[in-house]
Order: sequence, then structure tokens, then C-alpha cells
Amino acid sequence: MILGIGFSDPLLVGIIALALLLCLVIVGVRVVFAAAVVGLLGLIELLGWTGAAGIVGTVPHSKSSTYALSVLPMFIFIGFLAFHAGMTRQLFVAARHWLGWLPGGLAVATVLATAGFAAVSGASTATSAVFARVAIPEMLRYGYDKKLAAGVVAAGGTLATLIPPSAIIVIYAIIVEESVGRLLLAGFLPGLFSAVVYGSIIVVWAKFRPEQAPSVPGSSWKERFESLPGVSPVLLVVLIIISAIYGGWATPTEAGALGAAVVFVLALLKGAGVKTIRNSLMESAKLTAMIFALIWGVLIFVRFLGFSGIPEAFTSWIVGLEMSPMMIMIMILLAYAVLGMFMDAIGMLLLTLPVVYPAVIALGFDSIWFGIIVVKMAEVCLITPPIGLNCFVVNAVRPDISLPQVFKGITLFFVADVLTIIGLLMFPEIVTILPDLLN
Repeated sequence: MILGIGFSDPLLVGIIALALLLCLVIVGVRVVFAAAVVGLLGLIELLGWTGAAGIVGTVPHSKSSTYALSVLPMFIFIGFLAFHAGMTRQLFVAARHWLGWLPGGLAVATVLATAGFAAVSGASTATSAVFARVAIPEMLRYGYDKKLAAGVVAAGGTLATLIPPSAIIVIYAIIVEESVGRLLLAGFLPGLFSAVVYGSIIVVWAKFRPEQAPSVPGSSWKERFESLPGVSPVLLVVLIIISAIYGGWATPTEAGALGAAVVFVLALLKGAGVKTIRNSLMESAKLTAMIFALIWGVLIFVRFLGFSGIPEAFTSWIVGLEMSPMMIMIMILLAYAVLGMFMDAIGMLLLTLPVVYPAVIALGFDSIWFGIIVVKMAEVCLITPPIGLNCFVVNAVRPDISLPQVFKGITLFFVADVLTIIGLLMFPEIVTILPDLLN
């Protein structure tokens, strides 16, 4: 017990801890520290100092030594090295040559280019930062509306959460103990579907508001084909990762390591020096350490939740509701939408899944399908105010576009995300067809 309080009901302790954690997050305490401290205090209250120390002391080592987690630094390194080696500008140039003639063609090209970079990055903020430098100046040069230009970059960056390699998908797989390979494959088609919806809504918008998204002069077939060799490194890495996982001849970690090796060699061939490689390694190490620390802190809280009985109580309550499972799922997704306004995507999933996931499975939903749906909700959270991280990144790179303008610019893409989620709810085969082929 703490301070001699001695609550007799573990469930009551769990509810108080959840309320305390929510308050700490709202006032601005980092999720990693809030979760770790509240989880430790809760474990001390339920198990005493000795029991709590025994559990908390083993979490960092036990989770750091999990083989599935080793895929994260590989995927992160691929993204940073591809960025520092300058492999991103060629993606945008090729997309502009092939799609620039469409209504809103440069914005559509930006979506396609961000999807391509997402396939080697896995980091949404990095994708948004890169294309804020590459795509926004080009769109503004052709007279695009500032808000739309910023919005398409912020929204396009979110595709990195779905299209493999995705750090958030790996984290989901580890939390719910699902196959990393199956989940990575499951994110591929929904990621492309999301990109198609983005592109389609841009074309429709540009038809009615051509002054905000004018077309650019068409490119010759010679220019189009000459732009293709520049995207071959990205296509090669995507082919290696997908074929390795789908073909079963490599684990996700091995596929990530092979992809990183290929990008490393390609970067050297492009003239990358020691500084480029050092910067890529340092940024990869920093982001990996941040994610690992977040996992450690939240898992301390998750251990406490297990002793409090909160997940079981929530599952029993959800299953007992006199509503259809799909209606309950919609309510859960709406709750995620609200929660995402105040928390970052990874922290939100780490904190909620131990409680929500058992209830979702008890309702009969597929684990892979729910994983992709909830990761898509995490995408939405990256562009919704007041925490929309990608919007802050775009504003930081382009301070001439104010934060309110960036948030106004994502309105169109928020609608697109809602349509995408409706499509995934109505047609779950978009998610399950590729992983089912592995069976």
C-alpha cells in the first residue's frame, strides 16, 4: 500500500490509476514517464514494494531482448539513410512527370511520392518533413493554395504508418502477440487504398476549385521514362521486403536488415559520405531509443493493469452490451478519434490495446483486421488538432505557413480518412487477402 491508504478492491485501484494517468497526459507529462510512474505506484499498492520492484526491474531487459523488436531499428535506419542519401527527390520528380497533368496533379504526385517513401521509411514525421522541403516549394511555384500544399504533405506522411515497413504495426504485433510478418503484409493494400482515396479526393476538389490546385504542363513520354531509374532503389527495397516476408525465406527482421544493406550500398553508390552515414545512424539510434523507452514505460503500466483486472472487467462490459458488434466497433473507433486529439499515436496504442484488444477479440473480430483499422486511426490522430504531430512538423519546416493554415489544409484529407475507414469496415478483404495467402 502507498501512504497507508490500502484500497481493498484492485479494480478501484485500476480506475483511479487510469484517471490519474489521463490527467497527467492532459497537463503535458510525457506518456513514458506518466505511464511508468503510475504503473509503479499501482503495483506497489497491489503487491507491495518487493513484488512491484521485481516486476518493474525485469521489464526493460525482457522486452529489449524480444527478437520481434529488432525489426524496428532496421526499418528506421532504412528511412533515415534513404532521406540523407537524397532518394526522395527522385520519387517526387517521377510522380510529377507521370501525374502532373491531372487536376491537382502536383498534389496527387505528392501523395504517390509519399507512399513510395513510406515504403522505405516507416516514420510518418520523417516523411512529412522530407516532402515539406521537396514538394511544397514546387506546388507553391505553380500557384497552389498554401493550405492545400501543407495539408497534402501532412496527410501524405501518415501513409508511413500503414505501408510496410511500419514501426506502429510492429509495435501493435508485439503488444497483442500477433505475427509481425502477417501484419506488415496486411498493411500494404490498405495503405495503397488510402493513397488512392487521397488522390481521388484531390482530383475531385481540383475540378471544382482549379484555382487552388492548377494542373501543370504535361511531360513528354521521354521525360517520364527517363525519370523511372531514379525510383528504382525504392522499388528494389520494397520488392525485397515484401517478397522476403511473403515468400517466407526471411523473417521481418532479416528482411529489414537486407533492405537496410541494399539502401546502404545504393547510398554509397550515390556518393554518400561518412557524414551522411553518421547522421543516419545517430538519428536512427535516437528514434529507436525513444520508442524502446516508451514501450518500457507503458508496459510497466500494462503489467499493473493485468493485476487490477481492468481488461477483464472492460471485456465483460463490452460483450454484455445489447448492441451489434459493428456498432460497438464504431464506438471504439470514435473513442480513439477523441483520444488521439490529446495523445501521440504510439502512446495511445500502447495504453489502450491491453484493455481494448481482449474485448474486440471476444466480439469475434479478426486480430489482423483490427490491427490495421486501429493503426489507420493512429494515422488520423497524426493530423487532427491539437496534437496532430505531422502538422507541427510541416509548420516547423515551413514557418511561412502558419499552424492554423496547416490544420485547415488537412480538412479535405480528414474526410478522405473517414471514407477509407468506412471502406475497410465494409470490405475487410482489403486487409485480410494478403496475410490469408500465407496460410
